[in-house]
Amino acid sequence: MPKLTVDEQQALLTEPGIVMRIGVVDENGAPYVTPIWFWYEEGCVFFTPRQKSAWFDCLKRDPRVSLCIDEQALPYRKVLVNGVAELQFDVGSDALWRSTYRQMAAKYVGPSGAEKYVSDTIDQPRALFRIELAGALVSSWRMPIADEPGMGIWAKRYFVPGTEF
Repeated sequence: MPKLTVDEQQALLTEPGIVMRIGVVDENGAPYVTPIWFWYEEGCVFFTPRQKSAWFDCLKRDPRVSLCIDEQALPYRKVLVNGVAELQFDVGSDALWRSTYRQMAAKYVGPSGAEKYVSDTIDQPRALFRIELAGALVSSWRMPIADEPGMGIWAKRYFVPGTEF
């Protein structure tokens, strides 16, 4: 599969409505995956758990994360990230980063919807985490588009020995 170019990756990460799935490690060592909103800016993915979120407890105990940001329609772009989440603001400091929260909400529900969402949930304390893509393991791909060849799009490691390309 073709890897996303830098521009294609940024387009996916900033596209309205694309939800991220975050995988964390629960108290038993099992994966715990949750679909959430996110914000991408200057090479970092930001996300915000509510104080009472189960996955927030997991992050406090173990900051390792796996992120899956993808789309359901062709060309099936995806960005996968494995790394360590960094706490930017703990619960109780919401006012210091509320502008980021508004931008994040606007990405999903538009500017007026974001104002309503923020005002309706302002009493629900949150934390703000980020993961810097430059310090994480990042992979991406998409299906071939336009005049790109459709055959041989999978990496050779997926095929049994002797397969002709």
